[in-house]
Amino acid sequence: MIKVLIADNHPIVRLGLKQVLEHSSDIEVIADVSTTTDLFETLDKISPDVVMLEMDIPEINGIATLRKLKQEYPSVKTLMYSGQSEDVYALSTIRAGAFGYLSKSADLDYIVTAVRKVSQGNMFITNELAQRLAFDEGTQKPRRFFRKLSSREVEVLKLLASGKRNKEVAEGLNLNEKTVSTYKARLMKKLNVDNLVDLLQQAKALELY
Repeated sequence: MIKVLIADNHPIVRLGLKQVLEHSSDIEVIADVSTTTDLFETLDKISPDVVMLEMDIPEINGIATLRKLKQEYPSVKTLMYSGQSEDVYALSTIRAGAFGYLSKSADLDYIVTAVRKVSQGNMFITNELAQRLAFDEGTQKPRRFFRKLSSREVEVLKLLASGKRNKEVAEGLNLNEKTVSTYKARLMKKLNVDNLVDLLQQAKALELY
């Protein structure tokens, strides 16, 4: 069962989302809150798999709340949603650590699909956004998602993903161990994570290796 917490200051929106999600036999809404204070107080007591977080929730803005969630509850995956189009917030929320972004104008089917995908640690974005992100707008050439990784960064990432330690990566790429640490720190910065587990999870979700 996928456990979901909904954070939105509009009671009718919370009720609507709950009804849509609980039509699915594998999803349970275990709590809903209206402010960020309520959100963090609730997370001290329960452990949802997915937090559906409204971008404009009162008290702390959505991006700041997202970063705090990532820091204090790293196992909880966040699906952001907003009345704003994907063009406005999607990229910045995903860079800040969200596992997906959903516009309130999206089809109802997308909500269930997004929650399922995010709960598994995979990234959810619509096909339209994926198409825009997959190509460099200037040259129309394919690019890697979000921020480009250098070829050397990709090599380091692949070796880390295969389970190799810094020393083994250094030996495999004929680098010194300190340089590998630098590459690893740079990768974490680009993918907005602060530990190796999240780095590999985020990189896999973004299909970077």
